[in-house]
Amino acid sequence: MNYQQLTEGRRYQISALLEQGISIPEIAKTVKCHRSTLYRELRRCGTKEQYSPDTAQQLSRVKRLNASKYRIPQQRMEFIEFLITQDWSPEQISHVLTRIGEKVSHEWIYRFIACNKRQGGKLFRHLRQGHKRYRRGKKDKAPAIKNAISIDERPKDVDNRTRFGDWEIDTVLGKHGTGAIVTILERVTRFYLVKKVPSKSAADVTRATIDLLRPYKRFVHTITADNGREFAGHMEIAQALETDVYFAHPYSSWERGANENANGLLRQYIKKGTDLRSVSDNEVERAQLRINYRPKKCLGFKQPAVIFSKMMLAA
Repeated sequence: MNYQQLTEGRRYQISALLEQGISIPEIAKTVKCHRSTLYRELRRCGTKEQYSPDTAQQLSRVKRLNASKYRIPQQRMEFIEFLITQDWSPEQISHVLTRIGEKVSHEWIYRFIACNKRQGGKLFRHLRQGHKRYRRGKKDKAPAIKNAISIDERPKDVDNRTRFGDWEIDTVLGKHGTGAIVTILERVTRFYLVKKVPSKSAADVTRATIDLLRPYKRFVHTITADNGREFAGHMEIAQALETDVYFAHPYSSWERGANENANGLLRQYIKKGTDLRSVSDNEVERAQLRINYRPKKCLGFKQPAVIFSKMMLAA
């Protein structure tokens, strides 16, 4: 039942029914309001025995007269709008503002964006959009990769996320035949690396992986991949980076869940089916920066790039 404010007439009806000893749930049905409304009314205006419809109506009038809508200062609204354009989620914005003593609920921010959209604004375009996920049938066997080491042999420290320097790798595809993007994520800090490649071939993916991780070679202990043929060059990667490469079980994307999640964020900037030949390296780098400087809930609303830098200095 929808919440409705009590009118003066209904208050007199409630008073009469209370005098007859009728229960609150039954009174709620009779006056067509939720029983919670009645319990709140009685808490404000006394017990069942003391309830006075005149007093209750007067209190209601005074409360309405004294009530004033709180307006968020214009400067803060402009700051919220700026953070939305930086692709921060309403929850991220709400948490950060609350932490500095300027509380704004994430529900209010969603309403603000919806209002902006109705007025012809474009803030809604900065919200992350949901994407359908499709899973290949289990009868379709994943192609075998020579000398692949199963994730079952991976050190337990990786599962616990207690060690800095364990990575997950994947590829994001554009329109058929227009290339791919190699994505790599560090499991503890969620620091994310991306690089566009001409094709999903093992040779292109291998080169891109080594190029992306070579600057952080000292902090690369393991890499976990799926069973795609693009990772057939894993032995070359392992040798160049002096690391170990492990392969997740087939059809088990949750074993590289952090990377999958980050790929979903990347799709906000590079939509599914995009002709990657029309996407510049600068655009890919810009998307990487945006994602790495977004505060993440799993990191206590800290930014992956900041935590990654601190952990490199501390290592």
